[in-house]
Amino acid sequence: MKLSQPRFKPLRGWLTAAVLGLMTTIVATPARALVPYIYEPSPVELKGAGLGIGRTAAQLLQQGHPNEAALLAALAVRLQPNDEVLWSILAEAQIRSHQLNAASDSLARAKQLNPKKASLWFAEAHLALIDSRAADAIKLLKQGLKLEPDNAGAYFDLGNARVMQANFAIALKAFEKAAKLKPTFWEAVNNQGIVLFEIGKTEDAITRWRHVLEIKRNAEPMLALAAALNQIKPGNKEALELANKALAKNPNYVLASHQKEQLWGERLRKATNQLLSNPILRSSVERAQANAETNQ
Repeated sequence: MKLSQPRFKPLRGWLTAAVLGLMTTIVATPARALVPYIYEPSPVELKGAGLGIGRTAAQLLQQGHPNEAALLAALAVRLQPNDEVLWSILAEAQIRSHQLNAASDSLARAKQLNPKKASLWFAEAHLALIDSRAADAIKLLKQGLKLEPDNAGAYFDLGNARVMQANFAIALKAFEKAAKLKPTFWEAVNNQGIVLFEIGKTEDAITRWRHVLEIKRNAEPMLALAAALNQIKPGNKEALELANKALAKNPNYVLASHQKEQLWGERLRKATNQLLSNPILRSSVERAQANAETNQ
């Protein structure tokens, strides 16, 4: 809404004289330029603000908002450029929002500030794995394990890097080490099954996947176990039931591309394709294909 213009009555008598006198006074007084006041926060205040923003960014990450977290974390490191924790939060947010080059730069900055922090080496190795640079990941993981030798996640990533190199014997040892350090680490036991199946030890793989399902009823070990059981006895009732449950839990596993992304070997992918070709599973397979993420 526009404000109406004020209306003034004509100046008369003493009011005119008063105004003229005021104008004379203003002219006679020396002019002074107004200097704007700019608030400059102290280093302590800047540090507090940076840490507060960093905490908010970390919370956003936990809530599944990586893009917003990355924006806030970028502001936090501008306020506190020498805090490797804030750079780590920024890198994590960038990784989760698929800004991989930026994440690499952030991790390098964090490592420069604190090269003895093992988690930074592990994070950089994980980034190398995402980028399919297995050899680089192995070097970084080994360096990190010198600083923190009992990190189960690092051994798990080391096993994944070895799988990428088709070095299955060393991969199996790494996964076994990860599971030994953390017995509930079902992903490490699951990947033991993947390796064992690939080298022809089907019964051992089945044992591993059954053990995984005692820890976690996840779609991946369900479908892998189903494929292994079906290979031994095509049309196995348990295999068909497991396959139905697995595809309902995570339809992405109907896609060979997703299986490959999860480091399933050629032998396991072929066995899974044979299982999913069973006419009894047709409706489950078609439903999964319709619901699977197209970017997988």
